[in-house]
Amino acid sequence: MENLRSNTSRHHQLPRLRQLSGSGLTSSSRRSASVRDPGIYFDTDLSMRCHFQKTAANCFAVLRTQRRIRRSVPTSVYHTLVVALVLSRLDYGNAVLVGLPAYLYNRLQSVLNAAARSIAGLRRSDHITDTLASSHWLKVPERIQFKLATIVYRSLNGTAPRYLAADLRCLSDIPSRRRLRSLLIDQLLDVRQSQCSTVRDRGFAVAGARLWNSLPP
Repeated sequence: MENLRSNTSRHHQLPRLRQLSGSGLTSSSRRSASVRDPGIYFDTDLSMRCHFQKTAANCFAVLRTQRRIRRSVPTSVYHTLVVALVLSRLDYGNAVLVGLPAYLYNRLQSVLNAAARSIAGLRRSDHITDTLASSHWLKVPERIQFKLATIVYRSLNGTAPRYLAADLRCLSDIPSRRRLRSLLIDQLLDVRQSQCSTVRDRGFAVAGARLWNSLPP
């Protein structure tokens, strides 16, 4: 039911998104299905499907190229190359991918699994869970959550850009909440309400605060 409500809400919001994306176009303008800014692909409906597709394709292309030198370099060197050229692509800007369907994450997870198998010399049919654990590699959804939580932490401690910190507000700073006697009140963030749950709930102010509040004390 939850997925059905989410999909229904998304379809109701699509006409508004298309109307916004089409405003300001002249007769000589061309409408594109996606835009890149900077290095992240955004679809017209903000589904991020194009970003997942292009990122996976680029990473697999790099892995195919690196396999040619797999036996010519030490394992440690090959591991460094995979981390630098493949994992860096997976992690680039991945904080904007929070709150998306699991089937999209599976596309990038297949890249991560292929990279781990390439380093360990495993076959495609071999299990990968133990290899990921021994390499201390988080799965794709966990990598996204870790990046988002790190940005929130930096924002709260003054080491992130000010425009990000301005989107976060502690519950203890809200006058109506100061009367609450909670030991955790100083650690909780205000989760803003949004009308367009399929898009705005994925924004930093909402997704970041919600993730932060879900962390253990």
